[in-house]
Amino acid sequence: MDKFSDNIKKVILAGIGAVAVTAEKSKDLLDEMVEKGELTVEQGKVLNEELKHNIKKTVKETTEKKEADKSVSDSDIADLLSRMTPEQIAALKEQLSDKEAEEDKDE
Repeated sequence: MDKFSDNIKKVILAGIGAVAVTAEKSKDLLDEMVEKGELTVEQGKVLNEELKHNIKKTVKETTEKKEADKSVSDSDIADLLSRMTPEQIAALKEQLSDKEAEEDKDE
């Protein structure tokens, strides 16, 4: 399970890193264009604000997507169970029983 969560964490961080690098490169390109006189300073500011907004939106969407991708497949569960000790399996069974009891109680 740790390996699975580490992989998800790496994917999320990679996505955020990619967005950050894109923002940085976009700003550098924008600054270069402003220096060359291809854009006025005001147009550059507006474009920069649009880029910031788009980046925030992309980060939010990426984060939401990664959160949705956290679902665990049957093979992940089987792999995890195969690596658990009998004591860990017993503890898991107890937690599942407690959870079922809570759900029965709520109904």
